[in-house]
Amino acid sequence: MLRQLALLAAASLAVSACQDQASGGQGGIRSEIRIVGSSTVFPFAKAVAEQFSINGANPSPILESTGTGGGMNLFCAGVGADTPDIENASRRIKASELELCQSNGVTDVVEVQIGIDGIAIAQANNGPSFSLTPVQIYKAIAERPFGEENTAENWSDVDPSLPKLAISVYGPPSTSGTRDALTELIMEVGCVTDPATKVLKESDKTEFEAVCHEIRADGAYIDAGENDNLIVQKLKANPNSVGIFGYSFLEENLDSVRGIPVSGVNPTYDAIASGEYPGARPLFVYVKKQHIGVIPGLQEYLLEFINAGSRDGYLVKAGLIASPDDVREKMTEVVRNMTPLAVSELK
Repeated sequence: MLRQLALLAAASLAVSACQDQASGGQGGIRSEIRIVGSSTVFPFAKAVAEQFSINGANPSPILESTGTGGGMNLFCAGVGADTPDIENASRRIKASELELCQSNGVTDVVEVQIGIDGIAIAQANNGPSFSLTPVQIYKAIAERPFGEENTAENWSDVDPSLPKLAISVYGPPSTSGTRDALTELIMEVGCVTDPATKVLKESDKTEFEAVCHEIRADGAYIDAGENDNLIVQKLKANPNSVGIFGYSFLEENLDSVRGIPVSGVNPTYDAIASGEYPGARPLFVYVKKQHIGVIPGLQEYLLEFINAGSRDGYLVKAGLIASPDDVREKMTEVVRNMTPLAVSELK
């Protein structure tokens, strides 16, 4: 009898400690899920939140569009009711970010791929029609293309086959996962076409990233903030400009903007899903395992996200590209088991 009472007391203390940890040490817990992160994932997370809380089934999650990088800083700040439960991300978490989480007590982070997106290069429907390649995009917006000062003012300076129009590109800020994906999936691809620059990746990684990833700051590239809809508006107002944002925003605004082919491939659902389009990328959400069972509904929200991202789900109708069935099945098991991500799994 005494042994049973001791075990019950220990279990009660463990639950109390877990609740206290997720409540920021203040006793009690939040009733609503708190989500931060990517502006690209935001509309999908919002759609899931609305379905999750329909007819008062669950409290409405609180969502904040902070950009992937800004969201990671908030998410990894610690465990407790004053910190987010979920981070939306338009790129994979970095090893350094996971290490930051762990150093702040966020010891178990669960990674869930919720679908696929493409980095759409777009222009107004009434703008001049042309196509681009990764090397042309790189040479147009890099701070130091192939290590040299960028003096290109017009697209024709980049390549004589392009129109003689001023380079004016509206794109995501440095805190955005879309910006990270742009530099890795488009700019770096163009950058390494130069053999001497390609060698830098192994010999001088810092210089390689400076040459291949840094974007010019002389006005040719305009940081449009985390609101991708603002870029669409800028393109409508400036038909000679080019915009860079997630495919879902292109899909939503085909009445006013069109995708620019990259390497001869248009940013379409099928081209992105197959990987044929050069700017395809997975989208993720990250959750604190320590908040599961403490903040109500977290696991159920994640399962709804995965189900909604199926080929015939409502998120695909909103512009998400469905993950392959085997990936979705794996993610369902990850959420059910709350399998944490290890730093060793990240490059």
